[in-house]
Amino acid sequence: MARFTTLFSSSSGNSTYLGTSSGGILVDAGKNAKQLEAALSAINVSPTEIKGIFITHEHTDHISAVRVFASRYGIDIYASKGTLAELRMQGHLNGKFNAIPIDEKGAVVAGIHIAPFRTSHDSRDSTGYTAVFEDGRRIGIATDTGVMTQEILTALSGCDAVLLESNHDVWMLENGSYPYYLKRRIRSNLGHLSNDDCASALCRLIQTGTTRIILGHLSKENNRAEIARQTSVSALSTIGAVENRDYILRVASHDRPDKMLIF
Repeated sequence: MARFTTLFSSSSGNSTYLGTSSGGILVDAGKNAKQLEAALSAINVSPTEIKGIFITHEHTDHISAVRVFASRYGIDIYASKGTLAELRMQGHLNGKFNAIPIDEKGAVVAGIHIAPFRTSHDSRDSTGYTAVFEDGRRIGIATDTGVMTQEILTALSGCDAVLLESNHDVWMLENGSYPYYLKRRIRSNLGHLSNDDCASALCRLIQTGTTRIILGHLSKENNRAEIARQTSVSALSTIGAVENRDYILRVASHDRPDKMLIF
């Protein structure tokens, strides 16, 4: 059975756990090693059960714990060649753990086949990931993308569960305190998905079999959990999808692990 939850999800730190009863992997390792250890403990997972860390891109909120955590437990990390090059340049790869480039063929770690797909973000070589478990369960993770490309939609189609970015409410962003350049960056095709963008994508994904949804990477300044949730629920209702009948939906916590999805 697949196990899936976010450990934390926001601009101050991101990490997601995927696994089985015998071990698992992390997608990203933001915050610091102590906080990551505490989050894993809260879901009853030992760091020694983590068999690999898959990095989406080199921004601080996704890699802060990588060097210390991977060194401490001897965990291999995986990322695109471009992301690994950035991590090496920034001093996050110290030779105490393996840093393995991953391409479209993917890799099997902890019995899970993990494959990357390209995302649209202002980083060198950002990716999302799909995970296929031995029983055929599929999970997709796509955060930090300014636009839902056809490649992303194709990768996520047919996933039983998805973690999808629902970063900002457009009205809150436009009327908030951020300077113009930052608002422009967030709204661009290399920025972050709005609640409306996320909801539109979910309307397509639910028709391909997605039944478990986690909304992630919500802005603390330009969004609210209830707004993100209602935007998606309202959009899904227009295609006849009913929450808790056709799908379950959660909003990821900024700073703590959420309840494990097991299916």
